[in-house]
Amino acid sequence: MATRRDFLIAGGVFAAGVALPASGQAASRGGVVEIRMRSDPTGAKVGFDPVGILVAPGQTVRWVIQAGVHTTTAYHPRNAGHSLRIPKTATPWNSGYLVNPGDHFEVALTAEGVYDYFCMPHEMAGMVGRLIVGRASGPGSLPYDYFDGKPGAANWQSVPEAARRAFPAVEAILEKKVVRLTGFDD
Repeated sequence: MATRRDFLIAGGVFAAGVALPASGQAASRGGVVEIRMRSDPTGAKVGFDPVGILVAPGQTVRWVIQAGVHTTTAYHPRNAGHSLRIPKTATPWNSGYLVNPGDHFEVALTAEGVYDYFCMPHEMAGMVGRLIVGRASGPGSLPYDYFDGKPGAANWQSVPEAARRAFPAVEAILEKKVVRLTGFDD
């Protein structure tokens, strides 16, 4: 039996796309917010742009390959034992490898809270992103090592140091609504 979440995700696939406005504000409620998956010509610089964004509950987020080979993968134990850094009631995602420019993956996010995600081949290079849906709460709003010593979390992978340094602060996302990736020429 299909759930409400299944319908929201399926509906997001058919929703009309609305690009992120130049003003830096998140797209209007119900619109699609696009995040570019970037790489410089040599592959030395990689990242999600924007790297941090505030969206409304139910809004669809679409990751689009601009250059390189990337994934968008939620920090969640179901994804290779990574630590939980999305709301406990949220469904984790993993796009698999997106290869060609224009390839994309999207998901409608309904549970409020902080969602941290990464690119599987580039996590150690700091290719991570942070979404806040509605209000900042949940595991993604806690310190990176909040789970140390907790039952059931003994095998969780910690967030690598390079990734920790790359995340925008929750406060910066709440203040600016959109935090852009830096270090690319454009």
